[in-house]
Amino acid sequence: MRPVYAISGGVSKFAKARPDKTFPALIKESYDYAIADLGLDFPTFTEIVDGSVASYFSDHFSRQLMAAIMGQDYLGLLPKPSHRVEGGGATGGICFQEVWKSIASGHMDVGVGYGFETMSHVETWKGNEFIALASDVSTDYPVGGFYSGYYAMMVTRHMKEYGTTVEQMAHVSVKNHINAYHNPYAQKRNRYTIEDVRNSVMVAWPLTRLDICVMSDGAASTILASEEGIKKLEAAGAVIPRPLVKVTGIGRGTDAMRMADRPHVDYDFFMENYATPQEKDSDDTAAYYKDLWGRGTRYPGVHSFRAGRTAGNQAYEHAGIYDPLEELDFVELHDAYTSSEIQTYEDLGLCRYGEGGPFAASGKAFLPNVDYGMELPEKSACAVNPSGGLIACGHPVGATGLMQAVFAIWQLQGAIGKHFEDDTLQIKNAKRGAIHSHAGTGTYVTVSILEKE
Repeated sequence: MRPVYAISGGVSKFAKARPDKTFPALIKESYDYAIADLGLDFPTFTEIVDGSVASYFSDHFSRQLMAAIMGQDYLGLLPKPSHRVEGGGATGGICFQEVWKSIASGHMDVGVGYGFETMSHVETWKGNEFIALASDVSTDYPVGGFYSGYYAMMVTRHMKEYGTTVEQMAHVSVKNHINAYHNPYAQKRNRYTIEDVRNSVMVAWPLTRLDICVMSDGAASTILASEEGIKKLEAAGAVIPRPLVKVTGIGRGTDAMRMADRPHVDYDFFMENYATPQEKDSDDTAAYYKDLWGRGTRYPGVHSFRAGRTAGNQAYEHAGIYDPLEELDFVELHDAYTSSEIQTYEDLGLCRYGEGGPFAASGKAFLPNVDYGMELPEKSACAVNPSGGLIACGHPVGATGLMQAVFAIWQLQGAIGKHFEDDTLQIKNAKRGAIHSHAGTGTYVTVSILEKE
């Protein structure tokens, strides 16, 4: 496999509705930005780029089958190769990795991943119904399979197993909303308190409206290249920041659509097949997990995402990461719910299973230079969702994983101030970050590692 570099990206303004543009025009908004950031004009880039991968979740929202080919046409990429990917909320993350594969395999030297969703075209209840079709329509959907209900059930189990509290969940919402206050691309730019989150309208106990992401219109694009592709672009006049941002690891995991079909593995099986290398090497952690299993915990149950742990372990092995909390400067993760961010801390090995709640309130996932209006007991260790995440930025499904990639590229290029016109969210000397994209109730999960070369 050849080295692959993430060299540029663009994001449209995420909003509840973008009636000013059709979906191809939204894609082009992000695509044009990514090209312009390389310092190239449109015809020059079009001549060099080898192909694309398109990302969108649902044909229902746009009422258009094969919408990707319309995007391909609008971007002037015909007749170059392309294909569309779909994997629920993980669609954008899958798209990013498919472009990586095209470059790494030698099929392309310069490739684009673009994604969109225009969810405002239907009423909110209908949008929730479309999303709920990503549950099993024969068994789960007929008995009330809307996702807020699923996630409420999962976090309720997490609370029972591990003692997680609603205040810990609210810390996630406060952090992500206040981060997004400094992000001009975000849909929701507000400052909230723990009390604001808990006093918000209850959707599915214990999840309030401010614990849950919102439906959005938006698009995002990323440009990846091989070393040969970079040479071609620079020969044509492109200005690509040095040091380069390299994609050093990718991982994916899957799980059963029906949560009732997921296994309850015992302690020995977990340690052999799912524990991180760091966990395996720690006698203290082994004893900690032995105690959890002794008190009735089983894995993954409905409180953890086996696909997330699988994807993280694969990506870390690929990138040579042993201790993610110490070796990652930031993570842009799929926080469709505050509860799922807490669950994902554990899946990604930022803390041990059962410690996600205390980790959320510790301060370790917060940015060091932002005033959150609360006392945090510990210093920042690995900023999680410095962009504001899905909860505040919005969740136009096919664009979301690519949005994470764009913000990760800008972080590692040290260019947040340039693109946001505000450097508050820039992590000082950021060298390595992860992006995490998650579908359904954890049925597809992707993790990709980007680092400054």
